[in-house]
Amino acid sequence: MSSDLAISVNRATKCYHIYDRPQDRLKQSIVPRLQRAIGRPPKTYFREFWALKEISLAVKKGETVGIVGKNGSGKSTLLQMICGTLTPTTGEIHTEGRVAALLELGSGFNPDFTGKENVYMNASLLGLSKDEIDRSFSQITDFADIGDFIHEPVKTYSSGMLVRLAFAVQSQVNPDILIVDEALAVGDAKFQAKCFERLKRLKENGTSILLVTHSTEQIVTHCNRAILINEGSLIDAGDPKKVTNRYLDLLFGKSSPKQQAPNSNSSPIEPGDTEAMPSSVSPAETPDSLFATFMRELQSAQDIFSQRANYNKHEYRWGDGKARLFDFLLSCENSAYPTSIETGKSVDLMLAVHYAEEMRHPIVGITIKTKEGITVSGTNSELSAFEVQNDEVQLGKTIVYHVKFKCHLASGDYFISIGIASRENSDIVPHDRRYDSIHFQVSSDQSHYGLVDLGIEMSTMEPM
Repeated sequence: MSSDLAISVNRATKCYHIYDRPQDRLKQSIVPRLQRAIGRPPKTYFREFWALKEISLAVKKGETVGIVGKNGSGKSTLLQMICGTLTPTTGEIHTEGRVAALLELGSGFNPDFTGKENVYMNASLLGLSKDEIDRSFSQITDFADIGDFIHEPVKTYSSGMLVRLAFAVQSQVNPDILIVDEALAVGDAKFQAKCFERLKRLKENGTSILLVTHSTEQIVTHCNRAILINEGSLIDAGDPKKVTNRYLDLLFGKSSPKQQAPNSNSSPIEPGDTEAMPSSVSPAETPDSLFATFMRELQSAQDIFSQRANYNKHEYRWGDGKARLFDFLLSCENSAYPTSIETGKSVDLMLAVHYAEEMRHPIVGITIKTKEGITVSGTNSELSAFEVQNDEVQLGKTIVYHVKFKCHLASGDYFISIGIASRENSDIVPHDRRYDSIHFQVSSDQSHYGLVDLGIEMSTMEPM
């Protein structure tokens, strides 16, 4: 293994044997041996389930890598193999240095031992001597912040207290590799903030971190790279924003982001689609000349979304094509497609949607994110209880949706993601989702910092 690598996984697989009946397990342990002994081909009494299929990855020293995937995709199996608690069926896994892991809540804790006794037991398993644990014990208890419960049996702990103590032990021993599998989701906001600050310091000290979470924001914010696992296979790796976008495809799509819906005459969305579409524009033209001009342009119904000034060519677009977002107008106080928007100004966004099929319960959504991928704000017509065209849209209809918001953002670059979907019973069916498709820049008077301008005021008062 290369000297700059902390983790190396080479074509690792994991296969489980699934038995339909308890007696099949007994038969499998006896019958095949007898059949081989008499020269007959052995019979199997199990089904194979491949939890992981030839996974290969490498993590450098000091690198933080996020792992995402739907439940049951094989993430936890991969982490257990890296930790050594599971053996791969085939392939090789190498790690460099001390490995600390939070795989399951309370794993490795004896419920009858006190918190203090479990600290000493777990730290010793990680290779620390008693003197080293003695020196670190006050730091561990301060980080866990569970008070006198440190002297009580762990079985009396709440889930939050349990994860506090577990993370305190694993992170305070300064491991070379730290693996966290959804454990931080249990803690409260204050504890999570403290954990991520600790992760940052560990990373700066050269610790390699594997972070498994369903929070795409945590992946984008804290990870150098991201890995997407689906049905046991590694299907994407690289930039966290790119990988988490594809993860959202799998999470909210049906099976494939660009798979055509059954019995549908519409085609899946492809980047650069520019076909003409019939138009029946609604609602009526607004008196404002800017909007009126935009409404007249829609009569041609050409997909000219990508020709607009604020369009981001690196958008991520997908959907089944039953409805399409084919044009938009971004304006700020009578200025169309502004290069810069001042903090505090009103912003209007017009979205033109063409319906290639009759549709019930359409849902229009919008999300505003920073360039780092942090969500600033978002909503959709279902959440905001906005009635979309009497809850039913006819075939061939083009509708313009008007979104308005006050720009209280700080200086910087921002991206707007938009989407059109529909509800079929309890399922949300994506038709056209355009992630990070519209870019705008915000300028401010530098009277504040952070993400938003909350209009903070300062004053003084004379004491009575």
